[in-house]
Amino acid sequence: MGSKTSLLLQEEEIIQISRETGFTPNQISRLYSRFISLDKSDTGRLSPSDLMRIPELAINPLGSRIVEAFFVNCGDDSETINFRQFVKTLAVFRPQRRKEEPKEINSRDAKLRFAFTIYDLEKTGTVSSDEVLVILRMMVGSNITEDQLQAIAKRTMNEADQNGTGRITFDDFSKALERVDAEKIMSIRFLD
Repeated sequence: MGSKTSLLLQEEEIIQISRETGFTPNQISRLYSRFISLDKSDTGRLSPSDLMRIPELAINPLGSRIVEAFFVNCGDDSETINFRQFVKTLAVFRPQRRKEEPKEINSRDAKLRFAFTIYDLEKTGTVSSDEVLVILRMMVGSNITEDQLQAIAKRTMNEADQNGTGRITFDDFSKALERVDAEKIMSIRFLD
């Protein structure tokens, strides 16, 4: 028998993952099926190339950065992620069900931290103007000139860099996005 049969989730695991992530047991089962379909190596772990087979990521100009942020979000230096790590990262994008939910895995702060990770190419905890330029190039491709890109990056740095260090901190990033509805923009509706 293949190793996929040994990867079946137990009811206790589903309940625990539900508590950790806020996903319903049915959602967890659906995510598990998706995980298994992406796991072409039958190891119970996904690599960045496995995640890039998700059509929405493959066509997204920031797809590779989103995938890399998946691995940073997992908190270890592994080159693969297991199902629990996969679901915990996806849970960042789960809409909050109730306003009274405590600061959780899917809070505004968690969503913004994930987004910040996409910009923090060097993993320094800050974003430089060069990093902003790289991300802008990824997003717009050749649709605008280099001079226009430079101007946008400079304006972004001037507006976001609150303390004039030439680098954007997470606090700067959060303040710059105060008026943005991150809860709505960075939420995905997961069907039951």
